[in-house]
Amino acid sequence: MSTNLYSLIGLAAGVAFILALKGLSHPKTARRGNLIGAAGATVATLSVFLYVNPIHHLLPVLGALAIGLIVGVPAARKVEMTQMPQLVALFNGVGGGAAALVAIVEYLHLGAEATTAEVIFTVFTVIVGCVSFSGSIITFLKLQELMTTRPVVFPGGRFVIAGTLVAVLGTSVWVVSALGTTPLLVLAALSLIFGVLFVLPVGGADVPIVISLLNAFTGLTVAASGYVLSSTLLIIAGTLVGASGTILTRLMAEAMGRSLFGTLFGAFTAKPQEASGSAEERPVRSGSADDVAILLNYARRVVIVPGFGLAVAQAQHTVRELADLMISKGIDVAYGIHPVAGRMPGHMNVLLAEANVPYDQLAEMDEVNPTFGQTDVAIVIGANDVVNPAAQTTPGCPIYGMPILEVNHASNIIFLKRSMRPGFAGIENELLYDPKTMLLFGDAKASLTKVVSALKAL
Repeated sequence: MSTNLYSLIGLAAGVAFILALKGLSHPKTARRGNLIGAAGATVATLSVFLYVNPIHHLLPVLGALAIGLIVGVPAARKVEMTQMPQLVALFNGVGGGAAALVAIVEYLHLGAEATTAEVIFTVFTVIVGCVSFSGSIITFLKLQELMTTRPVVFPGGRFVIAGTLVAVLGTSVWVVSALGTTPLLVLAALSLIFGVLFVLPVGGADVPIVISLLNAFTGLTVAASGYVLSSTLLIIAGTLVGASGTILTRLMAEAMGRSLFGTLFGAFTAKPQEASGSAEERPVRSGSADDVAILLNYARRVVIVPGFGLAVAQAQHTVRELADLMISKGIDVAYGIHPVAGRMPGHMNVLLAEANVPYDQLAEMDEVNPTFGQTDVAIVIGANDVVNPAAQTTPGCPIYGMPILEVNHASNIIFLKRSMRPGFAGIENELLYDPKTMLLFGDAKASLTKVVSALKAL
């Protein structure tokens, strides 16, 4: 294959990535966008085999591709929607780690022939790639609840983080000036440590923002490694991921009502929270499926607020059935979608799209909040932090300042919960004890199925 043809194929793949991002901007075109992006990546990969002749170490390369297919395809096909954020975090971390390894290998290959610019880009790739890898592992552990979802802080933590960052920068200068394997490996190790320290202070409710930020980091490492490898395609792909990830991170931080710095390091300045009474000491109003059905039957407007509990119970099809039933009775139904509901951006949109919920029934937070005052019933299914009034009333709490879905303004509130356990941010929701709140305990899918049956009988 000629160099010109290879460049044209790379340009076509880059266009495919741009079209993929455009498609992913809307639920109706997201699937097509995903397929276009996958096709572009496939063509870009195959073109390397046709352009490079001969390919050194062909068997290890094919073996690595086979391992990736064996692991990646079943993981992507079988993963449940509740575990999708964890999968995204792992894939993102692997991407950053791979870019760092490629940069290290290319650095060792170039040796003394490496230009200053190539060394600088290598250093950048190693730092950001290693931070993305180790940081993504911590986000995975938090999402999987293999470690505490609360911010992890320790005395002098901010100084340890700052000291590690200074060590990383100092080692970077060492690598550029000394040109050796040892300083580069020390830099990689320090960057891995900094990635862990970087994410530990982040609370569970803010993890989606960090995933987006680390995704942007991975894009930047890919772009930088593209410069080292003289690959225009990698530069295009990495720049697209870095730019889109940065924009998404900023938008999510705004949706959470805080600065990015506050998201990452706010735990060091947060005020300790007073312990509140346990659930056993405070009365709540619980009800049955029949009680909920009667309330819904006489409602004129109902807003459904989906959360992570809906994904855990795989109740999206049942909630669609309930919504269709209410609409057939002349009830105005809408879904209130918080920008960071679930465990990652767009989690609820994808979940409801699986059940073919009409997109025009989905209402963003700014659109639905003014209507809660005219809403007869708000049904909260497995959401907690995104409707918690503490975000507006309790300074110092982990979610203070985060815009919420103001279901507290609805005439009646129905909470579907398994237990009185707090949400992912680990704080209690005073709305559960509000006299106009009715709790329906149990698995969300089973509870909604009973509500549907009861409502049909009325």
